[in-house]
Amino acid sequence: MSKTTAEIRNAFFEYFQRHNHQLVASSSLVPHDDPTLLFTNAGMNQFKDVFLGSDKRSYSRAVSSQRCVRAGGKHNDLENVGYTARHHTFFEMLGNFSFGDYFKTDAIRFAWTFLTEELGLPKEKLLVTVYSEDDEAFDIWNKEIGIPAEKIIRISTSDNFWSMGDTGPCGPCSEIFYDHGEHIWGGPPGSPEEDGDRFIEIWNLVFMQFNRQADGTMEPLPKPSIDTGMGLERISAILQNVHSNYEIDIFQNLIADAAKIVGSSDLEDKSLRVIADHIRSCGFLICDGVMPSNEGRGYVLRRIIRRAVRHGNKLGAKDIFFHKLVASLVAQMGEAYPELREQQAVVEKVLKVEEEQFSRTLDRGMNILNEAIAQMEGDTLPGDLAFKLYDTYGFPLDLTNDVLREKSLKIDEAGFEQAMAEQQKRSQQASNFGADYNAMLKSEQISDFTGYDQEQGNAKIVELFKEGNAVASLKAGDEGIVILDETPFYAESGGQVGDRGVLQIASGQFVVQDTVKLGKAVAHKGLAETSLSVGDSVATLVDSERRQRIKLNHSATHLVHAALRQVLGSHVNQKGSLVEPDKFRFDFSHLEAVSKQELREIEAIVNQQIRANNPLDTKLMDLEEAKASGAMALFGEKYDEKVRVVSMGDFSVELCGGTHVTRTGDIGLFKIVSEGGIAAGVRRIEAITGQAAVDYTQAALDTVAKIADKLKTDPAQVADRIEGLTQQQKSLEKEIDQLKQKLASQAGNDLISKIIEIKGTKVLVSELEGVEPKALRGMVDDLKNQIGSGIIFLAVKGDAKVNLIAGVTKDLTSQVKAGDLVNFVAQQVGGKGGGRPDMAQAGGTQPENLAVGLKSISTWLEDSL
Repeated sequence: MSKTTAEIRNAFFEYFQRHNHQLVASSSLVPHDDPTLLFTNAGMNQFKDVFLGSDKRSYSRAVSSQRCVRAGGKHNDLENVGYTARHHTFFEMLGNFSFGDYFKTDAIRFAWTFLTEELGLPKEKLLVTVYSEDDEAFDIWNKEIGIPAEKIIRISTSDNFWSMGDTGPCGPCSEIFYDHGEHIWGGPPGSPEEDGDRFIEIWNLVFMQFNRQADGTMEPLPKPSIDTGMGLERISAILQNVHSNYEIDIFQNLIADAAKIVGSSDLEDKSLRVIADHIRSCGFLICDGVMPSNEGRGYVLRRIIRRAVRHGNKLGAKDIFFHKLVASLVAQMGEAYPELREQQAVVEKVLKVEEEQFSRTLDRGMNILNEAIAQMEGDTLPGDLAFKLYDTYGFPLDLTNDVLREKSLKIDEAGFEQAMAEQQKRSQQASNFGADYNAMLKSEQISDFTGYDQEQGNAKIVELFKEGNAVASLKAGDEGIVILDETPFYAESGGQVGDRGVLQIASGQFVVQDTVKLGKAVAHKGLAETSLSVGDSVATLVDSERRQRIKLNHSATHLVHAALRQVLGSHVNQKGSLVEPDKFRFDFSHLEAVSKQELREIEAIVNQQIRANNPLDTKLMDLEEAKASGAMALFGEKYDEKVRVVSMGDFSVELCGGTHVTRTGDIGLFKIVSEGGIAAGVRRIEAITGQAAVDYTQAALDTVAKIADKLKTDPAQVADRIEGLTQQQKSLEKEIDQLKQKLASQAGNDLISKIIEIKGTKVLVSELEGVEPKALRGMVDDLKNQIGSGIIFLAVKGDAKVNLIAGVTKDLTSQVKAGDLVNFVAQQVGGKGGGRPDMAQAGGTQPENLAVGLKSISTWLEDSL
């Protein structure tokens, strides 16, 4: 009996847990601690620092199923999705890892036993590859596992030698392949037919064995390690007796649901594959905090969404549909990834908004593209047109490529890139992934942070930087960076800004203007007012008053988070924050604006918790233990295995490395200053605490008092007094309008005497003074009623413009059109207009020509009547 995908994932976990591996949850798709990656694309990403030795864990063996995305940057499978059997934007990578524990023999044995005994794969269907020089691995497979030599293929290329970079940890690989059978074209790895689909790689074992030096020499690692990866979708296809990943249970269910939603009956259509794949990557990217935008990760998400929408449009979807598939995704994967179920409403809202925006331009863009294809000479679409589709209609290049590929056409990509470069030069928009400060400097030092318990102390300078370079000393007047062996200065992290203060020595001081992380070192950035040298002892003095205000705001963010979830719902999750001395902002997932009543309720709850004066309890716990206790992890934060859990009574429990007050009462007062949206499904609250909140409230009361004084009323009655004045103003404005109409009507009565006849038709042409332009229509209607049959033309001249109106009674509209008449005059005064045959208006910017224009009406009517 074949296993479901969920059963295979669980079997993998259970097998390796039986062999003393720690089950580690998948990390975020956004690798916050690795600026070199756009998205997490392999199981080892979250263990990179462990392999490098800079991160210590309580375990030496691990197992995980890592969710991965390959849809941007160097690892981009987007354009192949839907057209091949095994390319995806989103996939799960099963992996087992050894950090200096077991090595080749156990790694090979674990893999072989799991595949052949736990999953029951026929041994004769498997073959393996090893690096050509790795005799050790060859012998293990051949002599210990018993695989015939002819089924062990030596590969001499980099395909079977892994490295983390040009230098550093590296080692040979061994891959396990499955033979789908002779009925499928393809040859074994290393053969001319290796690109066929018969032999499919299912598992890669990486033996981290060496440390490559800058000169290319390989030194054996003191603690060789293991990194493996097996695609869950690939092994599921094999166990479910299908050839394509899109035929496994998860995809078949998603495809069936997508077909129902868009109204398609052909379950083999490639567009359904695209949609089923893309809902997985979109759902998990949004869960991990990525929002559609025009740059960076957000733009990749936008490209994926728009590609899915286009394929739905191709299938005949009559309405927006993509967001409706989230429920199906939750049904398939919500048990394995509960965060997907928890954020279902947010994901649906974000996708719906994005789809609505794109749908407005999709039809127009597709029409332009199809027209261009019909007029093409040759098989290449001009690059400037592809750029227009991108720039004007939001068609990413790969989406246009998709459409063209279906017609065996291509794009002039060089022309597209040239148009893109010209646009970027014009707008001077910088990339979202530019080098950041920490990426430009490297420090191997480790600073011991003492700032939880103290704000001053003594330390030794262990490293200095000036202008990006390590130096032995700084002289007075130099701007630089000081690294200490220990420090009470908090380095910017988790939204909390870095501390300021001074480092004192006998001869003077170094003024700390900011504090940031530099690897595991704390970097004090600032100005030397005296000379400093590596090895000097300094007194560390944090700006305590500033730190205290930051602590008030940081502790308040925890209360706000809990209050938001209480008032708005458990779907609320933090999406970012900035904690400064004077204020803080808090970004959170929510689908709509927070009402005034809800904001008042949130504010009241937080202030009630402040008055409760609960002590803050801080505990150091294992990460998994902390999560099991219900502690909330903050978006974008990287945690060590030992984490600080900050509790405020039973109201708020969060993982947090920041500094906090001793009791909630220290916060004093909390006040929300503003609330608004910053992205689809993401809101932002800005707030203040302590003295800043008191000052803000007092300023508001002073303003109310001044208004009350002006209105000669009590401050408590200001709102009622303003409401009364507003009603009075509306009444007066209505009365004024009525008087203006009466005056206009009177002016109209006075005009009757100016009527002349042209060919037996009554004609009234007049320039008016003191009449509001908006009263002209009413005047014309009154005059037409009075004269019964005739033509009326009125004008009002201002300093820089003129307003014209023509009226023709209905019995004459077959001879004279009001629109023709008003345009005839309008052209003479620098304007144009239009309207019905019996009533038309116009404006002009050359009032000095009005007199001539009015005189010409008689001649025009002589010719028209």
